[in-house]
Amino acid sequence: MVKVLTACGNGMGSSMVIKMKVENALRQLGVTDFQSNSCSIGEAKGLASGYDIIVASNHLIHELDGRTTGKLVGLDNLMDDNEIKTKLSEVLA
Repeated sequence: MVKVLTACGNGMGSSMVIKMKVENALRQLGVTDFQSNSCSIGEAKGLASGYDIIVASNHLIHELDGRTTGKLVGLDNLMDDNEIKTKLSEVLA
């Protein structure tokens, strides 16, 4: 099972939107056994070690450097389905 965490500045709207987009991209990539959660970047600092992939905007992702052995995925455009799918395919390879 692949465990994915999506994070945004305050853990409300955008992390939930990213979560739905990540779930959709994973299904398109043929990944069916996954668990996903969303939270604020502050919460992610404490939770990161329990996840295989953490997704957040580029300006926040580096706050998680050294907090997980999982893959960190920084996004330029949180709403770009192609970017999300491309970057997930790279870390899943």
